[in-house]
Amino acid sequence: MVSQDKNIVSIEDRIPKLKQQRKRKTNRRLILLISSFFLLVIFIIYFQSPLSHVKQVQVTGNETVEKQEIIKKSGISSKTNIWNIRKKNIAEKIESIPEVNQTTIHIALPNTIQIHIKEHTKIGYLQNKTNLYPVLEDGTIVHHALHYVSTDAIIFTNFKEDRVLKDMLQQFKKLPKQIVSSISEVKYTPSKMDKELITLYMNNGFEVRASIPTFAEKMVHYPSIISQLNPNQKGVIDLEVGSYFKAFDTKKKH
Repeated sequence: MVSQDKNIVSIEDRIPKLKQQRKRKTNRRLILLISSFFLLVIFIIYFQSPLSHVKQVQVTGNETVEKQEIIKKSGISSKTNIWNIRKKNIAEKIESIPEVNQTTIHIALPNTIQIHIKEHTKIGYLQNKTNLYPVLEDGTIVHHALHYVSTDAIIFTNFKEDRVLKDMLQQFKKLPKQIVSSISEVKYTPSKMDKELITLYMNNGFEVRASIPTFAEKMVHYPSIISQLNPNQKGVIDLEVGSYFKAFDTKKKH
């Protein structure tokens, strides 16, 4: 009987403990409620204050497009609320720039916008009188006139912004980079027999003549052809019909 009495706890003894437990639960709920309220107040103050406005715009991935042009096109300014940023809309605005292929927007709290772009590959430059215009992989001509470009850039001359140029660029896409990097200039030189005849001026001093429709198919053999020629005897490699080499006439000016 004594051992059983030890396991029995009277209701009077349990009431204080129950009250303490309830009080602790009530206090925790009150603290949680007050904390949530203050966080809400802080958020509202932050949202309506200049602290929520964009303070910095970071741009990465741009090579030919100026940072300020990208920011201007995005429409983001110091008055823009960071919570009103619509990533998809901003990306579409930036991608309206011809050179831009893809845009990624990231919000870095509290007030920084990070813009990363991927540009279209630039194949070369279209020459129009004394001006040079970037030619993109999709055939787009960027109408930002340049007067000087890097010495390793490919120059397209005598071309217009038409189907012939786009066909030429499609052929270029099929070539290995090694061959593309060996080309200095591509000149549109149509003849009565071939309206799509082109002449290439190579970095090593040779010339190549080919027809646009079969250009890539035949030009892939250029490294093999050039390896069989005397590097000191420059001339024309004709790929228009078949494949043959004709040395320059050193007695004539060319």
